[in-house]
Amino acid sequence: MALRKIVTGEDEILHKKSRQVTVFDQRLHQLLDDMLETMADANGVGLAAVQVGVLRRVVVIQLGEEKPLELVNPVITEASEETQCTAEACLSFPGEAGMVTRPKRVTVQAQDRNGDLITVTGEDLMARALCHELDHLDGVVFLDRAERMLNEDEEE
Repeated sequence: MALRKIVTGEDEILHKKSRQVTVFDQRLHQLLDDMLETMADANGVGLAAVQVGVLRRVVVIQLGEEKPLELVNPVITEASEETQCTAEACLSFPGEAGMVTRPKRVTVQAQDRNGDLITVTGEDLMARALCHELDHLDGVVFLDRAERMLNEDEEE
């Protein structure tokens, strides 16, 4: 495993649409492993491949001590009408946070590192993380969705 450099806001790659993964091989496994290590090192909750400069539809998420999620070619298949509006931040935009409205519950269909289909349902923070990371795959960053940005006092 290796730490990868996290792409920051001034890089236009963050606004590009990622491509489908079609080959499930050791290179993909290495990318997933590196992303998990990079995310943990940065104290993040989620990371999309584009955030480490790779335009592939790959996302990792880990909430606390839960088992990490590895999602390849993920798609939201269901989203609740009930929403949540809370503070959101991003490893690619250090020091920035904003209020973003997201569904309270989402279901995502994806593939695992071996290409097998999986379904994940998340509520609250997990739903928010899923939506945030999947947005990255379409070139959408949380700043595009923020209703308002938070000042330093509010962030604390």
